[in-house]
Amino acid sequence: MKLRLFASLAIILLSFSAQAKVFRNAYIAFEMPETWKCNLEQTEWVCRSEQTKESKEAIIILTAKEVGPTDTFALYESHLNSPIALTGRGGSGESKIVYKAKSVQINDQTWIDSLHLGSEVGNYFTRYLATIKDKIAILVTFSAHKQYYTKYSQDFFKAVMSLRVIASKNLLMKPELGPIRPGSETLGGPIGSAMPADMLQGDGMEEAKGGNKTLLLLGALILAALGAIIFLRAKKKKKK
Repeated sequence: MKLRLFASLAIILLSFSAQAKVFRNAYIAFEMPETWKCNLEQTEWVCRSEQTKESKEAIIILTAKEVGPTDTFALYESHLNSPIALTGRGGSGESKIVYKAKSVQINDQTWIDSLHLGSEVGNYFTRYLATIKDKIAILVTFSAHKQYYTKYSQDFFKAVMSLRVIASKNLLMKPELGPIRPGSETLGGPIGSAMPADMLQGDGMEEAKGGNKTLLLLGALILAALGAIIFLRAKKKKKK
């Protein structure tokens, strides 16, 4: 009976955690966790958790531009197959390619997909998804601190699998629906500068690390208490 109760509770908790809401702007739509929110920062949409601690752990950034001479799938693949220089606020050095760029189909749209470590901010994994449709080029980046990437992997997977390009063919003629950057710029150039300052200060992880230590300590104490209870019960049975 107890096992059934625990199983039912687990299913309920999983169903709550699986809840997602749909973000939609002028050119793209995707699912994200209920506790996340997207805000327009100049020409980029920045999506992150509204919970203070979690907002420092992961982020999604969206940007779009008019197709220019540097916008081809081949050039995107070539760019992402080379280490990306990390300079400025995010640190310095070159990124480590976790997996090379590959062409993937998501909801009948071709995307170039690649994963780097330390390309936008030191110690953060960033997954890049870039595509072209009609006269619009789109880049979506999914970044999370390496200590928490697995925590957000399911949310990121759902978001990626739900990506839909919804830009209309006359989007460029309606700048009020933008913002769409000009074709002369490079896709994704300012992504690093769009990272919030609180994710760049000591990786924003000191508070999270302290929280993890506390949880580990509590877990150890609970396990010790359970061990003591089991030991005492076994001792009582032997006396009987």
